[in-house]
Amino acid sequence: MKCLAKGGVLTAVAGAVMICAAGNAFADPKDYKFEAVQSHLMAASDAVATVRLVHVPDNKPVADAVIIASKMEMPMAGMAPMATKVTTVKSNKPGEYPFRTDLAIGGSWTLTVSAKVQGESSTVTGAVPFMAMK
Repeated sequence: MKCLAKGGVLTAVAGAVMICAAGNAFADPKDYKFEAVQSHLMAASDAVATVRLVHVPDNKPVADAVIIASKMEMPMAGMAPMATKVTTVKSNKPGEYPFRTDLAIGGSWTLTVSAKVQGESSTVTGAVPFMAMK
């Protein structure tokens, strides 16, 4: 009877450990945020808008995320937003993701970015405001 009780306790402990590990295996995409490295840019046809991907719980930059989608848009009163071209640029700073874009028109712009983070099952998406200055 003692062996059965010990075996039952060990099985329960092992099960609890597996449940805890499974619960922490994937964080919520809300645990991440994109933020502008510099939110005010000079208006130019080849402007570079750089965002930082941050893991919110520890406030550390996330390196090696894979950008899967990006778009840059200027909101227009009473109309659909005006989109402009945007391409990713190689970064030499871990956790920073630069994008070359056409911000020839001064004003408010929004960069929407989606990325896959290693070890996460869900896509991380964020909208980052920029101001193009003439």
